[in-house]
Amino acid sequence: MPAFVRLDWESNRAMKKIEAIIKPFKLDEVKEALHEVGLQGITVTEAKGFGRQKGHTELYRGAEYVVDFLPKVKIEVVLDDAMLDRAIEAIQKAAHTGRIGDGKIFVYSIEDAIRIRTGERGADAV
Repeated sequence: MPAFVRLDWESNRAMKKIEAIIKPFKLDEVKEALHEVGLQGITVTEAKGFGRQKGHTELYRGAEYVVDFLPKVKIEVVLDDAMLDRAIEAIQKAAHTGRIGDGKIFVYSIEDAIRIRTGERGADAV
């Protein structure tokens, strides 16, 4: 068995993954809000999509066309279960505009995490 494998289950405390789809101009506010609640790392991906509003129409050089994939940003955060509610609340408050298309937050259970460099596992790896 490799030396870096930890057999204590304490390192595998419950973890969650939050995926939030938000409006791009809200990214800095959400990043700052997550930092304020103590989260150190996030992953951000540019995305396009639509929800119930199914896009919108725009006028370009006199012709009307449908923009059905709107620009969005996907934020991914893996965190200890104990921080989940604070992180969700921070994202909701920072991303809220009150208008259609504010986004969604999805929460997943994470079975394990491994830091490649050190072999740390569980919440220690996050």
